[in-house]
Amino acid sequence: MKHRTFFWFFLPTGLAMLVFIAAPLVSIVTQSFFAPHEAVLIEVENCGPFGCKKETTIDQEATAALREAEPMGRFVGFDVYLDRGHLAVTEVGEAWRNADGLGEFFGTLFNLPFYRALSFTLTYTFVCTPLLIALGFAIAISVNALHRKLKGVVIFFSLLPMIVTPLVGSLILFWMIDSRGVIGNFLQYLTNDPDLSLKASSPLMWTSLIVYGIWSSAPFAFVVFYAGLQTVPKDTLEAAQIDGATRWQQIRYVTIPHLMPLVTFVALIQLMDNFRVFEPIVGFSASAHATSLSWIIFNDLGGETQQLSAAATTSVLTVVGVAILLSPVLVRTWREFKGRT
Repeated sequence: MKHRTFFWFFLPTGLAMLVFIAAPLVSIVTQSFFAPHEAVLIEVENCGPFGCKKETTIDQEATAALREAEPMGRFVGFDVYLDRGHLAVTEVGEAWRNADGLGEFFGTLFNLPFYRALSFTLTYTFVCTPLLIALGFAIAISVNALHRKLKGVVIFFSLLPMIVTPLVGSLILFWMIDSRGVIGNFLQYLTNDPDLSLKASSPLMWTSLIVYGIWSSAPFAFVVFYAGLQTVPKDTLEAAQIDGATRWQQIRYVTIPHLMPLVTFVALIQLMDNFRVFEPIVGFSASAHATSLSWIIFNDLGGETQQLSAAATTSVLTVVGVAILLSPVLVRTWREFKGRT
């Protein structure tokens, strides 16, 4: 393709990436280095029948003028990154010096809001991603082996979790695990414990969120793998059958190697999606037991006092976390590409 043709072909995509990806990224990185202006305080003397006394009050006009002159706030550098709401460098250092062991250190660490959210985010990401890939692959293999007349119905029901809006799906499951719901009642019956509540236990709530994450994302992996199964060379499968390979051996030595590029693709997409987990926490009303980096951003932007700098800083840290997660997969993909060329 000629350079001029490629330029005009890529121009719309490049402009969209510049407007919707690059510009917002530059904006949040810039905002993360600024903090809101502190209120200008003045000391006034109020006199009454019983004498005069000095009081400290906010100078509204001076504060408004300062904010109008510097709308982004005051430049603080990396202070917001290092404060207690984010990396909490001072608190982590004190916890390391004062802790009697690793257990106490991590207990103190996970009481800090950022690290508590990061622990659930990483747990959710590293548990959901491999399990949903395995489940999607298993469903694809099973559906591909069905009779042609049954495939349409099974595919429709397999795609239902993807069709349902994520927030609605999480709300439905949240009602089901309620003590008055189907799943909640069933678990109380199995354990013979009428007081059992998934909503009151952090481990059970984490488990519920992870189960929902696998259930809602597995259809995407299923669609990708099912499409890939249609491209598996039939000659290779027939040769494996003639050589006496079992069904499992055909899947292990023929199907899986053929689908490895798709596994990498699904892993990349799901790592990014799972690291930004948000809807299940809101739908399950689980913020008392589990928070994520995206939930922290939502919480900082909510309410009357919007903490834009804090939200921007968490957003930057989330982008850095996604880049770190994806780097091993991207490096492996690049090495495989270089090896083929």
